[in-house]
Order: sequence, then C-alpha cells, then structure tokens
Amino acid sequence: MTTEVFRLRTPFIDLMQVLKATGNAATGGNAKWMVEEGRVFINDDAEPEHRKRRKLYLGDVVRIDDRIRIEIHADDQSSAPV
Repeated sequence: MTTEVFRLRTPFIDLMQVLKATGNAATGGNAKWMVEEGRVFINDDAEPEHRKRRKLYLGDVVRIDDRIRIEIHADDQSSAPV
C-alpha cells in the first residue's frame, strides 16, 4: 500500500477535496464516482464512506481500494510565526 501525506492548512477539509488535491481523482466528478462506488474508507472503518462532503481533520486516514493511504497531517508552515 502506498502512503501519502496531505498537509492540512485549515481546521478541516472535505473528502472530495482531499481526493482531488492529492491527485487521486482528476476531477470532482471522478472523486464523486470513487465515493459512490464504495472505493473510499476513512480511518479503520470496515464500511466504505458514502458521504462525499465528509469533513476530515488532523489524524484522519483515507484509504482508497486498499492501495493508497492518505494521512492527514498539520501543515508545518501554519504553526510557524508570521
């Protein structure tokens, strides 16, 4: 399984945005299809996630087809002083 890290700069991000931002879905339509087809799982849930706009927070993990694992981490830049 390939592991990717997504750096979160806001308090949360929705599932379809993560799929697009990481390049795992080329378009919003493709992201929607992946979720509707039951290819996406959140954290250790055995059931697929069907909420396209599910909010993801720091520490969440998205799995796609048990081939890709996306870990949601804090953006190091956001905690740096301005």
